[in-house]
Amino acid sequence: MVKFLQRTYVYLIFAFLYAPIAVLIVLSFNASRSRGTWGGFTLQWYVELFQDRVIMSSLYTTLLIGITSAVIATVIGTAAAIGIHNSRGWQKKLVMNITYIPVLNPEIVTGISLMILFVFSKVQFGYLTLLLAHITFNIPYVILSVLPKLRQLKNNLYEAALDLGAEPWYAFWRVILPEIMPGVITGLLLAFTLSIDDFVVSFFTTGSGVSTLSITVYSMARRGINPKLNALSTIMFTAVLLLLLIVNVRQAREEKKGRRDNEQEKGFRIIGTVDAAGVDSEWVQSQ
Repeated sequence: MVKFLQRTYVYLIFAFLYAPIAVLIVLSFNASRSRGTWGGFTLQWYVELFQDRVIMSSLYTTLLIGITSAVIATVIGTAAAIGIHNSRGWQKKLVMNITYIPVLNPEIVTGISLMILFVFSKVQFGYLTLLLAHITFNIPYVILSVLPKLRQLKNNLYEAALDLGAEPWYAFWRVILPEIMPGVITGLLLAFTLSIDDFVVSFFTTGSGVSTLSITVYSMARRGINPKLNALSTIMFTAVLLLLLIVNVRQAREEKKGRRDNEQEKGFRIIGTVDAAGVDSEWVQSQ
């Protein structure tokens, strides 16, 4: 009975969270403009959506800012993660605490803070301020994605490459980077997802004539619900959902691979210890 109530409670929570999204998706295919009347299945609103110049311009801006900010944040975040990983003592704890601040900070506080900074710096609001804002809130997520892969590295890999005559940059490029690449890619995808999904920070840091999809949706919704908004919201939800699924699947595979590698390494250590003791390793493996 208790398990039944627990499952029912969980199902109700999920229904409460996702029922509005399901209704929105259904209405995006409704031929009627009225939300209370089903006029049949249609793709009309999707066709009109891609013919709308304002929306297409916002889509271009969103993708441009998202891709650029994600790439720059990934480079900076990866370098920062390596620096944090190699630091020691109170400096490491201090930098990690600073890294968590943008993640835990409310978006509206981040947006207003960046807006005030740009005003005092006399930077003209537009693409540049929007890009800098997205890079700023993306960097911590990249750092937190790369750090776990750095902790899984064997300490002697980099030193071994240097001992074999490799230059420091070459050793990093050919030895360290391939090992942490899954974390780097995860951070890149996460940064891109957060960028295209952001509204609050973008609203406070954008300029005249520069609008992302989320800002365009907000502006259109203030004038009334347009069926094209349902289609646009459905596409945005699907895109973000697919990106998050890719990130989660990659993380699950990497965790599984990490556990398997640890088990294999542990097995090799046991066999090596047994061999050193003079016991038949084949007999140990068969047990």
